[in-house]
Amino acid sequence: MSKTELHCYFCSCKEEEVNYLIEGDEAYICDYCVDKANLVINENNNQNKKNEFELKKPQEIKNYLDSHIIGQEDAKKIVSVAVYNHFNRVNDKDTNKDVILEKSNILLVGSTGTGKTLLARTLSEYLQVPFAIADATVLTEAGYVGEDVENILVRLYQAADCDVAKTEMGIIYIDEIDKIAKKNANTSITRDVSGEGVQQSLLKILEGTEAHIPPKGGRKHPEQPLVKINTSNILFICGGAFQNLDKIINKRQNQNNIGFSNENNANEIKASNFSDLQPEDLIQFGFIPELIGRLPIIGSLDYLTKDALLSILIDPKNSLLKQYKKMFALENVDLDVTPDALQEIVNIAIERKTGARALRSVMEKIMLNIMYELPSIDGINSCRITKDTIINGKKPIYTKLKKTA
Repeated sequence: MSKTELHCYFCSCKEEEVNYLIEGDEAYICDYCVDKANLVINENNNQNKKNEFELKKPQEIKNYLDSHIIGQEDAKKIVSVAVYNHFNRVNDKDTNKDVILEKSNILLVGSTGTGKTLLARTLSEYLQVPFAIADATVLTEAGYVGEDVENILVRLYQAADCDVAKTEMGIIYIDEIDKIAKKNANTSITRDVSGEGVQQSLLKILEGTEAHIPPKGGRKHPEQPLVKINTSNILFICGGAFQNLDKIINKRQNQNNIGFSNENNANEIKASNFSDLQPEDLIQFGFIPELIGRLPIIGSLDYLTKDALLSILIDPKNSLLKQYKKMFALENVDLDVTPDALQEIVNIAIERKTGARALRSVMEKIMLNIMYELPSIDGINSCRITKDTIINGKKPIYTKLKKTA
């Protein structure tokens, strides 16, 4: 073959039409076809790796959670192990399917403001996977007024920038899951479309199914293009306050202790929290057994004490106090909140009985006037908030820069 006859074996481009030709045993390939081949190889590699996940060890997960969430040691440990097992299952390439690993969906039980949502959100940030929050109170069965259960997948799809592969590796947190408990144990002539009906609708997507969702949400229409999402590898975390569930637990414990009850036992029962929660308690609360079976991992979050709230206020990497200090620093002002002022903030939050959520609302109210006035005051380099500021509404102590001669 003469030089003038050289051409790419794949695209037939002549030598003068390309940057260069690479010689093989009996043929040539041009740089354009090499680039195209690399793209195909990379796409295939990405497709093969779409279900692979950089596995974090349970201790690594918990260490990260520790830096953002105060207390709740048992819940953080339970979640860390469950998440590790979940993604270990996702990464499993063993073709021997004699033993099938089931999903490790999680149920978090705890009073309002104990950190259920924060735990799920922090987890997704660390794992760098798409995350979506759904409110169970607005869900209804398909065909009824309200939001279809499958719409929670739409939120995750949108959070994943409409990437199906990323969506199928995401985390969905369903809040207020306790609100879809059956209204009562008695048969009703009206269908419970927002209670047991929603529980039934959740079963398939929790376990793993191929759902077809409208990419922009809303109701499905016959001629609307749908996106297929496989939920087998989506981790579902459900959370709720489960008001009065403790009474069901205490009643069961009391029945188990009949004939052996004494004053100490009575005190223990009265002080019981969700740590002794059993599946039968959730059935008594109003959940169908099938749903409980699809939420095999149960973590309980403790009630937040004053010491815990104080630590939440000041210690985490993204604590409220550190956030406000940073905002003041943007104004070149050093924020100082005295210890007794911090304690008073916690006392007010405790009275509101909404857990850590109350800390933000209390701080927002205290800081409103200060942050309104501060940018207009010249020459301030420090702002000290005392107990008087919290209790009596007195202005903070400002320190102005000393003028140099």
